[in-house]
Amino acid sequence: MSATLVLLISFFVLCLIRVPIAVSLGLSSLFALSLIDFTMYAVIQKMFTSVSSSALMAIPGFIFAGIIMSKGGISFALIEALKSWIGHFRGGLALVTISACMIFAAISGSSPATAAAIGAIMIPAMVEAGYSKRYSMGLVAAAGTLGILIPPSIPLIIYGVVSEQSIGDLFTAGILPGIFLGALLMISAIINARINKYDTLPKESMQERIRKSRKAIWGFILPILILGGIYTGIMTPTEASFVAVLYSVIVSVFVYKEMKFPIFRGIVKESINISAMIFLIIASANIFGMFLTTEQIPQSITQWIESSSTNVWVFLIAINLLFFVLGMFLDAVSIILITLPILLPLLAIFDINLLHFAIIMTINMELGMITPPVGLNLFVVSGITRESVGNVVKGVLPFYVVLILGLIAVIAFPALSLGLVK
Repeated sequence: MSATLVLLISFFVLCLIRVPIAVSLGLSSLFALSLIDFTMYAVIQKMFTSVSSSALMAIPGFIFAGIIMSKGGISFALIEALKSWIGHFRGGLALVTISACMIFAAISGSSPATAAAIGAIMIPAMVEAGYSKRYSMGLVAAAGTLGILIPPSIPLIIYGVVSEQSIGDLFTAGILPGIFLGALLMISAIINARINKYDTLPKESMQERIRKSRKAIWGFILPILILGGIYTGIMTPTEASFVAVLYSVIVSVFVYKEMKFPIFRGIVKESINISAMIFLIIASANIFGMFLTTEQIPQSITQWIESSSTNVWVFLIAINLLFFVLGMFLDAVSIILITLPILLPLLAIFDINLLHFAIIMTINMELGMITPPVGLNLFVVSGITRESVGNVVKGVLPFYVVLILGLIAVIAFPALSLGLVK
């Protein structure tokens, strides 16, 4: 049996028996490497060097800041302010949910964190206002996926490290597509609300709006602080992530006064768990890449594509279908680390802009977040509501169509990705 076949079979078997992705990837790669000439020292060295990039340090920073926001009162104040301004419109609560997800996405860089922070508050509020629970769950799961597209984005950081692209440019490329997809979700929410004649919240006075906005101003400032610092060159993404942590802690402790030591201890523990999982995936994926390089698999695929002279649109359709299948079983970080080293030479053959492709890939990862059986946002929303994953999937289906339309538009019009990039 060839080493490549051993790799594929062992990986899928380990995944099927629910071994964590990071461990499955690492073990299957070791099984395959054991059949060819390699040293364990080289594997260990590869694992450590793969996570020693300073750019990757932004990941735990943004995760930490996002969890502090969700549990320190910042996200609640943001939602209350948004409700005061747009809650009285038809479909207002759905618009508040999408807007809150977009703002939270501009801080956390994570889809599951966005869905968890906003869903815990907005799903009960929407159900109480007359929205169906299934629709509310689907909306939060779908809007939460914007967490990995609107900068700062953890998958875009990893994409930048692997492809050696500027993380600042990648973040810039994600702004317009993120706003565009958010707008599409809002349009669908307004149409749905008008069809179903959902109730609206009472219109609040201007004095009350101003009061709530003043209370939430600390949360609104944070995305401006992060992105403004990065784009003006004052801070690197890594520095910005830890400035966000410091800012979130100060606001949660001294302004909202909701951060107590037991809560903070839980936040630290959750941040460490999530960050460790991501870094273990990165290390394991690099062993996987080590095997692919040794066996010259990327070169073989590149030569095959080049000789077959496939049309660029056929190539993009094939790649999107591949991402759809992978998104059913793997998380975004794993997909990027496994596929991108193979795809980079092919993108050069078809002259596809790497920043544009990063956004195409990320939107596919968004779809993966709400695709069963392993869509992370599905399980987050299911956990919040104590409903079955099947019910969440039924609620997500209409929004799945909206996101696919958004993906098609981004592929067809590269200016959406590249319009703001210098």
